[in-house]
Amino acid sequence: MSFSRRDFLTTAAAASIGMGLDAQEQKKTDGRAAQTRTEAQVLKGKPPILISSANGIQGIDRGYQMLRLGSDTLDAVIAVGKVQEDDANDDSVGLGGLPNEEGVVELDSCCMHGPTRRAGSVGGVRNIKNVALLAQAVMNHTGHVMLVGEGAEHFGHAMGFPKENLLTERSRKIWMMWKESKKKQDWWGPGLSSPDYKIPASVQPPPAMSAELYQRSVDELLELADRFGIDPAFRMAAVERVLHPPTGTIHCSALNEKGEMSGMTTTSGLAWKIPGRVGDSAIIGAGSYTDQDVGSAGATGAGEENIRVAGAHTIMENMRKGMTPLEAGLDALKRIVRNYEHNPAKLRYIGMSYYILRKDGAYAGVCLWSGDADKPRKFAVHDGTARLENAVALFQGTELPFPPQESDPYERPVKN
Repeated sequence: MSFSRRDFLTTAAAASIGMGLDAQEQKKTDGRAAQTRTEAQVLKGKPPILISSANGIQGIDRGYQMLRLGSDTLDAVIAVGKVQEDDANDDSVGLGGLPNEEGVVELDSCCMHGPTRRAGSVGGVRNIKNVALLAQAVMNHTGHVMLVGEGAEHFGHAMGFPKENLLTERSRKIWMMWKESKKKQDWWGPGLSSPDYKIPASVQPPPAMSAELYQRSVDELLELADRFGIDPAFRMAAVERVLHPPTGTIHCSALNEKGEMSGMTTTSGLAWKIPGRVGDSAIIGAGSYTDQDVGSAGATGAGEENIRVAGAHTIMENMRKGMTPLEAGLDALKRIVRNYEHNPAKLRYIGMSYYILRKDGAYAGVCLWSGDADKPRKFAVHDGTARLENAVALFQGTELPFPPQESDPYERPVKN
């Protein structure tokens, strides 16, 4: 049985981040050459235009057609996200999202409407599928910007949003696999950013037997997947979700022919999170930010890291000061690197991508890690033609899943 492509990237990741950090200290001549490349990579689209995370490609044509027919920019970007929120097979947002550690799906979303400079946000919402629409309802029908938890849910039901069970059978079975296979909680204890957090010695560098131990863990989880009746074609994907808890988010920004802009981000958040955890997708200025005078930006990836740098707002302020979309996005990524004192042992566990649209139609997609050579990070664009484009990476390679996998969890027996 072959290993997952994410199995043993530690050595490659450490090497590539080392090269990336060294590159930041290039001589001035190299720096000027890099700047020339940076300017050349700033692309410009013709309004109407939408920019989104790669998963937005499923609904981006719907959003574009709405803009062409004169719909409001916020309605258009929410329509892009709604396609995925409604898709039970997409376990990153809305219906079928992977739940928290107690098996409950909790959703976050925020939106900003450029023409009226208003915003709406919801966090930790249960039992309501379309939380991007709920965030818009907060904006339109309250004097508030953010509602969370039980209050957001009650407001939603009062506004006519139906109460729905968001946990699909497939997501429930994956959660059962995670719950039965883990002997400790992933998200309790100091986080990666804590000075007290130490990368386990057993994974830095990886132990000689890590390949064998990893395969043993995979085999155990495949047995659980079989026991829980998960579709054989999806079993390896379920194993990946247990071993490497994913984040799931979609962002979309839009510009119409009148120069009006809006942005939206929606998510089911980090899989197996502590109940009540709210990530950057609900935070105005982190997961999404629109400034009608400048542009719109949003993010997917490590929510905690993005909150700490207020990524979307940082990008807007960078562009306000004259940076191109690409420069502004890369600068926000460098702030995350700075927060970790350029420590490659920790940075290799962080994934972050930004999607940036300037008011004149210039845009960029940037990411901390480039992804695999045969599967680079991409983002979606629609300016008359829907397509995926490669994002510009700060570092070459693929980030490793957090938390680091030690040898001990691989050796635990499967419960009967």
